Amino acid sequence: MEEYHRMDWWGIPFMGFWVIAVWLVFVIIAFLVYKDAERRGMNGPLWFILIVIPWVGIFFLIIYLIIREEKIPATQKSAETILDERYVKGEITKEEYQRMKKDLGGNKVE
Repeated sequence: MEEYHRMDWWGIPFMGFWVIAVWLVFVIIAFLVYKDAERRGMNGPLWFILIVIPWVGIFFLIIYLIIREEKIPATQKSAETILDERYVKGEITKEEYQRMKKDLGGNKVE
C-alpha cells in the first residue's frame, strides 16, 4: 500500500507560481523600502539589496523599520533662492526682482 506523502503531481504546476509570487512580494517590498530610505537619506540601494533576498529580507526589513529616522529631512528652498530662480526664468522683471529682494531684507541688489 502506498503512503500518502503530499508530493503528488497536483502541486507541481503551482510550485513555480509560488516561487515567482514570493520573489515578486520581496521585490515590491524592497522597492518601497528603497524609495523610503532615499527620502530619508539612508542609502536606498543598500537597503534594497538587503531586503530583496527572500527570508533574510524579513530580518533586514524589521531592522530597517526599527532604525529608520522618523523625520524626513526638509528640502524646502529659501525665499531668496525662489526669487533668484524666478528672475533667471524671466518670470519677473529686474525692477520687481530688486523690490522683492529689498522686501526680503537682502543686502545685495544687483
